[in-house]
Amino acid sequence: MTPPGPPRRASTPPGPPRRASAPPGPLRRASTLLYRRRLFYLSLLLAPPLLWFGPVYAGSLFALLVQSFYRVDEFSGSVVEEPSLETYRALVGSAAHLDIVARTVAMAAAVTVACALVAFPVAYYAARYARGRTRAAFYLAVMTPLWASYLVKVYAWRLLLAREGIVTWLFESLGLGRALALVLDAPVVGGPSLSASHLGTFLVFTYMWLPFMILPTQAALERVPLPLLEASADLGARPLATFARVILPLAMPGVVAGSVFTFSLTLGDYIIPSLVGTPGFFIGMMVYQQQGTAGNVPLAAAFSTVPVALVAAYLALAKKAGALDAL
Repeated sequence: MTPPGPPRRASTPPGPPRRASAPPGPLRRASTLLYRRRLFYLSLLLAPPLLWFGPVYAGSLFALLVQSFYRVDEFSGSVVEEPSLETYRALVGSAAHLDIVARTVAMAAAVTVACALVAFPVAYYAARYARGRTRAAFYLAVMTPLWASYLVKVYAWRLLLAREGIVTWLFESLGLGRALALVLDAPVVGGPSLSASHLGTFLVFTYMWLPFMILPTQAALERVPLPLLEASADLGARPLATFARVILPLAMPGVVAGSVFTFSLTLGDYIIPSLVGTPGFFIGMMVYQQQGTAGNVPLAAAFSTVPVALVAAYLALAKKAGALDAL
């Protein structure tokens, strides 16, 4: 007697024969190659911006620096392509040129401070209290002016600040015409009207670059932990002390990041001072005139290196303060 064998399984009907898998297509093979060779993939991604940044941007800056060491012959008016410091001596040795640099830097610093003072309350409200539709309305209100044409906004402000403009009419309607006249009679900021004064230039600059200060500041304020504010209140700190010792230090990188935009944009702009303000030159206007009308390319290049050096030094300070992390 033989032992019983294992139970038989129910036989299943044979299925359709398996088809041989098709070889991978060229896209699949390329994807596999890029996945396996990460360095090659990264090189492909960075090649277009590096090609643009290298030959076009960095190359133009290098050419600008080289031309700043040339000089213009006083008799023929032609550019002498021999390295020298004569153009920089003319830049530093002229009181008018130094006044242009000082005026531009002072305007850039004033615009930066004003943008920070105006942007901080707006950014704080958006970061702490705006929710839902209110936050959407905030972003829309901040971003919408950036969609309009730059020249249209400048000409609109020129009309608003003119002697017959709506700003002057509003001051007179409120009985503040005498106060406006006293401001326009001031020796530094005044002029015939708001559209022909340094004050008008300052107002237009502040309006133009204000969104570039609001957004980094609002992003920095959103990263301030709420438990820190609650702990400060629990420890007996008053709101002003909490603002000075907790909120402001943590939000300062965002403010500095915004100031990088406002300061550098004001340094290089030449359209706003050309259309709104007194006849005095700014660095951008001087570069435009020397390169175009006067034909003194070396002096224009030397003037162009001034904002580049100032912005580079400012970026170094901003990086030290941790502001670049908030950009």
